[in-house]
Amino acid sequence: MSAVGVASSCSCLRPGVWLLKPGMQKMSSFGLHTAARCAAKDYYEVLVLGGGAGGITMSARMKRRVGAGNVAVVEPSKTHYYQPLWTLVGGGAKQLATSARPTGSVMPKGVEWIKSQVTALDPDKNCVWLENDTKISYKYLIIALGISLHYEKIKGLPEGFHHPKIGSNYSVHTVEKTWKALQDFKEGNAIFTFPNTPVKCAGAPQKIMYLSEAYWRKTGKRSKANIMFNTSLGVIFGVKKYADALLEIIKERNIAVNYKHNLVEVRADKQEAVFENLDKPGVTEVHQYEMLHVTPPMGPPDVLINSPVSDEMGWVDLDKETLQHKKYPNVFGIGDCTNLPTSKTAAAVAAQSGVLDKTISLV
Repeated sequence: MSAVGVASSCSCLRPGVWLLKPGMQKMSSFGLHTAARCAAKDYYEVLVLGGGAGGITMSARMKRRVGAGNVAVVEPSKTHYYQPLWTLVGGGAKQLATSARPTGSVMPKGVEWIKSQVTALDPDKNCVWLENDTKISYKYLIIALGISLHYEKIKGLPEGFHHPKIGSNYSVHTVEKTWKALQDFKEGNAIFTFPNTPVKCAGAPQKIMYLSEAYWRKTGKRSKANIMFNTSLGVIFGVKKYADALLEIIKERNIAVNYKHNLVEVRADKQEAVFENLDKPGVTEVHQYEMLHVTPPMGPPDVLINSPVSDEMGWVDLDKETLQHKKYPNVFGIGDCTNLPTSKTAAAVAAQSGVLDKTISLV
C-alpha cells in the first residue's frame, strides 16, 4: 500500500494518519485546511455529495465507521432510480415504475439527508455551499455527484422528443418513448447512436439495439428494418476480447456500423438525423429514420467545472490507487464524476467502494 504521513491535529480534528502515495508526502506539510466547527446541523464528520449508487454506498459504509449521526448526504432528488433497469424499460421488458424508489427509503437509517443542491465547493475551508447560501462544513468529504446529460448539445433536442419515433434510455423523461418507437416501427432505418464524449454504461447504447432487433424478429418486422449503429468511436467496444465477440453478433444479425459518426442535429419533424464525420471535420451526412435512439453527450456536473477539486476537464481529480484527492487529503471521490480510468457504471462503483472504504479506514 501507500506510504503514511501524519497530519497535524487541530481544534476540530482528532489526530490521525493520512494515506499518501509516494510523491504525495508533500501534502502532509499542510494537511487539512482547518475550519471552525459549526453547530451540528452545519457540520458533519463525513459529508457525502450525491445520493446515487456511489453516494448511498459510501454513506452506508461511513455510518458503520463513524456513526449515523456524523454522516450526511446532500441530494436534491426525492426519487432514487435504478438506472441500469432503463435498458429493459426501453426494450419493453420492464415498467418504469419498478426502477423508482423514494430517496428516503434507500438512505441508510439515521444518516442525515440534506435535501438541497450543491452550488460550490471550498476545500480550502472544508465546506460546501448549498442553495439559499447555506454552508455545510465537514471533516471528510466524499464527492459522488455522477455525470450530467447534455441533450441540448445536439441541435433540435431536447424539444425533438415531443415528436414520435425518437427515444432515449438515458432519461426518465424519454425512456418510455423508446419502447413506443419500437412498437410503432413499420419499415426503414432504425438508428442507434453513441456520442463523442464519456458516457455512463458504454454498453447500454448497444444493448437496446440488440433488444430491438430481437423484438422485430419476434414480431415479424426484422426484414423491414435497416439497423444502424452510428458511433463516434473507431471501434465497436474498447476491450478487444469483447469487441471481437460483438462484431460476430453484428455480422450474424446483419447490423450496419458506421464508425466516427457523431450525432450533431435531429430534425424530428422530418425524421432526419445529421451526423458529423469525425475523420472529415465539418462534413455531415443526413440519415432518414423510422426509429432513432439517442445516447446524449455527457460531462461533469456544472458545479465541478472550474472547481478546485477538479482537473482541467471538470472531473474530480483523484489518485487512481486510493480514490483520495491528489491535492486535498480529506477529500475523496467515487463514481461517474471522477477521472478514474474505469468505466462509468454501477459495477465500477461497487469495486471502487471497497477501495475507498479501505483508504478511509487508514486515514
